[in-house]
Amino acid sequence: MSETVTKRVGVLGAGQLALMLAEAAQTLGLEVVCAGQRGDCAGRVAPVVEVDLGDAAAVAAFAATVDLVTIESENIDAAVLEGLKLYPNARAVGVAQDRLLEKSFFRECGIEVAPFAAVDSLADLELAIASIGLPAILKTRRMGYDGKGQVRIYKPEDAAAAWAEIGELPCILEGMVAFDAEVSLLAARAVGGEVVFYPLVRNHHREGILRTSIAPFVHEDLQSLAEGYLRLVLERMEYVGVLAVEFFVQNDTLLANEMAPRVHNSGHWTIEGSETSQFANHLRAIAGLPLGPTDSRPTVMLNCIGTMPPEGETAAFPGLFRHDYGKAARPGRKVGHLTFPASEAAAIAEWQRRLGE
Repeated sequence: MSETVTKRVGVLGAGQLALMLAEAAQTLGLEVVCAGQRGDCAGRVAPVVEVDLGDAAAVAAFAATVDLVTIESENIDAAVLEGLKLYPNARAVGVAQDRLLEKSFFRECGIEVAPFAAVDSLADLELAIASIGLPAILKTRRMGYDGKGQVRIYKPEDAAAAWAEIGELPCILEGMVAFDAEVSLLAARAVGGEVVFYPLVRNHHREGILRTSIAPFVHEDLQSLAEGYLRLVLERMEYVGVLAVEFFVQNDTLLANEMAPRVHNSGHWTIEGSETSQFANHLRAIAGLPLGPTDSRPTVMLNCIGTMPPEGETAAFPGLFRHDYGKAARPGRKVGHLTFPASEAAAIAEWQRRLGE
């Protein structure tokens, strides 16, 4: 029986993830339309309809013009997403956008996490510090990304200042754990339940922002453990699309840090490094196409933060793949990335130096 292929995919958001989804769609016979704002970078390759993503009626009106909807950010209020033909579903987005729900869900699945406690007041924070210990990180439950919405606490007497700095918002306190490495795993699940996995990737962050992803992180036992965890999450949520989960490696086990119900920065290397990129497999999954193979080659991705290097400089390195998102320069902003075959060790080291990695 032949599959019914969706032709018109709506993306809520029009940033760089939507841009790369739209690029992948061009080879799959799919049309991508983005809901965003004038000047968003996805407009370079796809139509962008001006939509207030906080307005449920406006989002529903946009969704009525496409065959199905997906997201490029989990920071859209899940209530706005209810009732849409959305992949992944609103439940998955709602869990991922709230750190307390997310950590609790991991625990319900039997997935290990760092110690945590809900914090809704200074008194709660003081009790959480006494229970979890220090050092710890106070994190807003919602809207935190790239190190935003987080305050580290090293001494009990710093609690009041941390609570004020976080804006007295609903939070969790999370114990800081000693870990050996930070890794992530991406999987894609199709409407019919088929699942494919990419290899584990080792990630390096600075100032809360991903700087480097190195694929693969070779550890057969941890690869198997991570795949089992993601399969459980995917099935329990009836998830369709690409899911990314970040983990801390601690000895021979994994602690789940957070999940992203979408294509993910630590999977950008798959454009050049895998038989099927994360973007193509996300679209395949949600559109009813067979998932593509995830056979991969050793690959390194470097994020460009703040500004893109001049095109002439990157052109001098024949093994380098340049992805410029077309975004205005701004400190702390992801404006592009560079990808290299892992064999290009000298070029990678040189660009890590140039990018301040």
